[in-house]
Amino acid sequence: MNTATSGSTLRRQTLGEFVRSARSRITAQMAGLPSGSRRRTPGLRREEVAQLSDISVTWYTWIEQGREVSVSPAVWSRIANVLQLARAERAYLFELAECADPQHPRDEPAGTAGGLLQSCVDEVAAPAYVLDRAWYVLASNAAMRDLFDHWPQRDPQPNLLRYIFLDPAAPELVVDWEQRARRVVAEFRADAGAHLDEADVRGLIDELMRSSPVFAHWWTRHAVVEREGGLRDFGHPRHGLLRYQQVTFRLATHPELKLVMLLRGPDDAARTTALEGNPPASGLTVIS
Repeated sequence: MNTATSGSTLRRQTLGEFVRSARSRITAQMAGLPSGSRRRTPGLRREEVAQLSDISVTWYTWIEQGREVSVSPAVWSRIANVLQLARAERAYLFELAECADPQHPRDEPAGTAGGLLQSCVDEVAAPAYVLDRAWYVLASNAAMRDLFDHWPQRDPQPNLLRYIFLDPAAPELVVDWEQRARRVVAEFRADAGAHLDEADVRGLIDELMRSSPVFAHWWTRHAVVEREGGLRDFGHPRHGLLRYQQVTFRLATHPELKLVMLLRGPDDAARTTALEGNPPASGLTVIS
């Protein structure tokens, strides 16, 4: 089997598993159907999804089984509507299906941004870094490296997922690590859906599936969510408990790249103090 065929098979299998998982979450009542008799399994039946999507049961069954079938964007859109997919889940479905969502068209990915990335983050006072589609760190500034205890400098190919799940320092640094770990797996699935057959993404997933039971557990759940901002707390080994407001931007000319910044809120800035003659790096906030 050649690489292209293998990649296509993987996409279909992943898509089928995702659709099946989404179907199990939708009750008859949620879909506007009568509850009827007791159901042996949670969620809608295949024939119900097929009927509501206006396709044959056989055709829908083949989709869940990962068979090679030709499905139009309009049909995928109806299936997504029946399964009540959130925006990130819907985008993930269309990425796996390799077609454009008629309701939410997306820009095509661009190439890399080159050496300008490092210059950009160096101009930011707060901790800042740039991730590619596989969450490799393409650029980071001094404040970010200080926050992560210089992890990006220790790793020749720093990757945020690899750090979170394989570096023993991560659970100590990231407050509420288990909750964050669960969330980032779902965020990564949303980002990686269109690239599962690409060598760097596939290699990273395979490595984490082998090496991290926590990653493997959440990856097989097929949860998909958008990357969100919000408060982020860190237990820094030298600076103590630090709090930031995380914001993430996609580059207009390179939408496959993400600029992540960790900003101090006005309330947190008021609580910043010097630490025994060793003040925190620029952008760090101390929570008293």
